[in-house]
Amino acid sequence: MSREQNIATIERFYAAFDQHDGETMAACYAPGSTFRDPAFGELSGERAGNMWRMLTGRAEDLKVELPEHEADATSGSAHWIATYTFSTGRPVVNDIRAEFRFADDGRFAEHVDRFSYWNWSRQALGPLGLVLGWTPLLPMMTRRKALEQLESFERSGK
Repeated sequence: MSREQNIATIERFYAAFDQHDGETMAACYAPGSTFRDPAFGELSGERAGNMWRMLTGRAEDLKVELPEHEADATSGSAHWIATYTFSTGRPVVNDIRAEFRFADDGRFAEHVDRFSYWNWSRQALGPLGLVLGWTPLLPMMTRRKALEQLESFERSGK
C-alpha cells in the first residue's frame, strides 16, 4: 500500500479510539496480525480487536491524542497519549510509542505499543505501583488480570 494509505490507517485507528469505537479499531488489523504491549503481552488474530472492543466498551472518560505519526509503504509509528480514569479511580496520562508493520491491504500486520510500566503503575495503582511497578511481579500480575478480563469478555460474546 502507499504511504498515504498507511498514514490514513493510523489516523483512522486513533480517531476511532478517541471516539470509543472498538469495531473500527478492530477493522484496522489484518487476519493473523499480532499486537504487543506491557499490559496484555502478545495477542494474535482476533484477540487484538477484542481487546480494543473491551477497552473502548468500558471507557467513560477516555481521551486519545495523536501528536505524531508517520508511515512509509511497509511500516509506521505513532506517538499517542491516553488520558483516563483507571478502575482504581486514579487519573492516568499514559504516553505511548507505537510501531506498525502493514499488511499488503494497508491494515496492521504487527502493532507494538511501548510505554513505561512504572510510570503507568504509579499513576494507576498509587503507592503499590510506586513501590512494585519496577519489579517483574506487578507487571506479571497486571498481565494475568488483563488477560482474564479479555477471556471473560470473549466468553460473554462481546
